[in-house]
Amino acid sequence: MDQNILMNLMLLVPIIIMFVVMTLSQKKKSKKEQELRNSIKIGDEITTIGGIVGTVISVKDESFVIKSQSESIRIKKWSVAAVNKAE
Repeated sequence: MDQNILMNLMLLVPIIIMFVVMTLSQKKKSKKEQELRNSIKIGDEITTIGGIVGTVISVKDESFVIKSQSESIRIKKWSVAAVNKAE
């Protein structure tokens, strides 16, 4: 009986450790992405997850208005994939 408990613990401990490491890594990545999105200002060039590249011309609570070539597009903050900061 004690041997079965020990075997189960030996199997569960690495799985629990792996789960905790993966969860912490994902939270760290999400926090970094959120900080990036919150730091976007007018004049920054962004790329969306759909591949649209444009310059931010307006910042609102949950969205941006970007100018891509001759068109203005309103996008949600969560759709930003990359940012090139304006100098």
